[in-house]
Formats: sequence, C-alpha cells, structure tokens
Amino acid sequence: MTDDHASFRQMAPRALDAALQDARRRTLGLFDALAGAGYSQAAQVPRLAILNPPLWELGHIAWFAEWFVLREAKSSQPDDAIGPSLLARGDALFDSNMVAHNTRWQLDLPAPDAMKSYCAEVLDKIRARLAQQAGADDAALYPYRLVLAHEDMHGEALLYTLQTLGAAPPTHFAAGAVQAAMPGELAFAGGDVLCGGDPARGFVFDNEKPALPCRVAPFSIDAGLVSNAAWLAFMRDGGPAPRYWQRDAAGDGWHTLRFGQRVELDPDEPVRHVSLYQAQAYCGWAGRRLPLEVEWEFAASAGHPDFIWGQLWEWTASPFLPYPGFAADRYREYSAPSFGRCQVLRGASFATPPRLRSPHFRNFYAPERDDVFVGFRTCAP
Repeated sequence: MTDDHASFRQMAPRALDAALQDARRRTLGLFDALAGAGYSQAAQVPRLAILNPPLWELGHIAWFAEWFVLREAKSSQPDDAIGPSLLARGDALFDSNMVAHNTRWQLDLPAPDAMKSYCAEVLDKIRARLAQQAGADDAALYPYRLVLAHEDMHGEALLYTLQTLGAAPPTHFAAGAVQAAMPGELAFAGGDVLCGGDPARGFVFDNEKPALPCRVAPFSIDAGLVSNAAWLAFMRDGGPAPRYWQRDAAGDGWHTLRFGQRVELDPDEPVRHVSLYQAQAYCGWAGRRLPLEVEWEFAASAGHPDFIWGQLWEWTASPFLPYPGFAADRYREYSAPSFGRCQVLRGASFATPPRLRSPHFRNFYAPERDDVFVGFRTCAP
C-alpha cells in the first residue's frame, strides 16, 4: 500500500467534490445502521469513554465542516469564525473543544431528520463554494481537504462504534475480513529516510511537520502482522484473550464477535483488537519488540513487495510526540493535547478509506484502547 493519485492530500476541486459526497454517503449509511439498531438517541447509547452518541457525532461532522469552510475559521478557537452557525446553538452543541465528552449525552439535540437536513445544507453550500475554486492552490484547498479527512476519520470511528455495540454495518460494507498474515521476516540495511510529510506535495497534518531527516540503523521486521495462531500459542502460555474473543461452549476452541456476529477464528488472519500493553506482552514472550515508527515508515516507504500493510492499524514502540519544530495548524486540538498521552499507530485498516492512507500518517490512541481495528507486527531485538 502506497500513496497514489487518489490521495485526498493532492485532490483537485472536482475530485474533492466527489470525495466529499462519498464521505457523506458513508457517514449517513453508518448513522442509519446505528439508528436501525436502536441507537439514534443519546439516551440509548452506553456512556463509554470510547464512544460518542451517534447523533452528536453526525452534527459535529457537519458543524466542523461549516466552521472551517463556510465560516472561514483560521483556527479552532472560540469565536474565530465568520458569523453564526446555520444551526441554532450549533457552536454550543457541537464544538468539541467546548462540549465536554461526558455532557454529550445530556444535550437537547435536533431530531435525526432535522440533523440530516443541517448536514445536507452544509454540504450543498460547501460544494457550491468549492465549484468556484477551479485552479486554486494548496492553501485555498486546505480547509476542504481538512474537513474531508475529518469526516473520513469519524466514519471509521462510527464503525468502531458499531463493533463495540455489536450492531451490523450497512450491507455494502465488508464484514471486516482481512487477508492472511504474511509469514516471514524482512531485513533492511537501514539508511536515511525523510519522516513526515512535505507541504509541497499538498495537505500535511500538523504532527507530520516539519519533515524530519532520520538515520535508521539496520533492523529486521515481520513481513506481515502477528496472526491469530501465533496469539493462541501465547495464550496457551498464559497470555490474555483479545477483546471480542470468546471460548466455544465445549471449551476446546475460540471464536470472535464481529459486529455482533459469531465468526469462526481463522488462525491465519492477523490478530486484532489488542491494546498496546497486550502487544508489548506478546513481544516480551516472543523475544521480540514493536517497531519504532521510523522503522515502520522506512519499511513502508521502501517499496518492498512483501511488506504488506493497510489491513489493520499497527501499534509501534513510539510514544506520540511532536517532531522538532512542531506548530499546530488551524485545527489546534488535533494533535497537541495527545502528545505524551498516546502511542503512535501506523498504517491503516480495512475501514480506512483508501484516499486517507499514507505511509506518513501518524495515527494515535491511548495505550489501553483495544476497540480500534488494530494489530501489530514485531521486530528483531
């Protein structure tokens, strides 16, 4: 998996328009799946730190797009936007900087149909404005690319929500099966690599800047992700079962739950839904370690045909920290509040839209999170 012409980072206005419409279809399909499973209202949704009420999340996605495109905000700070929201009390309801997570279940939100109308109005106005951007440069297209990436990331989070709540995704979504884990190990001689993104190539997230020249020592890394079979061997020696694994009634085997459905455990598939701590425990048991994010980026950028990524997000050994010279972009709270509190994940998952995938993308989650579509690979000591 590599960067390609479909990357949102270089999309011109016409391609952006199509991608924004695609992202919204995806968002609405996922919301409708949650609503159909009985989670349309906040009161129906468990109060978990890893979830948002889907109705709130739907409104937040549209509000964010309105804030940065239609209201031309230069930052995510309160009052740093032109005019009021199209939705009465929109700022008070959907500004994630101002609305604490645990209060999102208590808000008087619009009804689902009214929320969808707000979403449609915002998108229609964004598309009309984007149609005037023919020949625009990267700076002018930055907010459109930002809101597209934001909606794509929330779409994946809505799939996490479906998995956590045991609800089925829309029928046109894959059930989450991934390819068999690639066996074997790859040796890299090391060398120089430019980590991070180059703004001259289009959109770059703030945590990818400034691009950092790195020297990588020789290392060996798994060609693919750790498999279910390998994890079973670890479990037989005292390791924990991953989230959503359940022992068969006879007690002599295991299956997994995917979106509420029992699935037979495929020993060749990558293990998923493991926390950083569980991944580290496996590595200790196996006499291995997690790769540093610079090693992962080196391997992914090398173009080796046997280095397969993009099936699941991958834990790395690197805490989420800023590159030297970091400066927050317009969405100021995207990265900075998580520095030192989260761990870097690299790659992508089956639920990540292809346009968002890049070997430079630095995802980040708290180390205890295991609801994400995440696995890991190991390195030699």
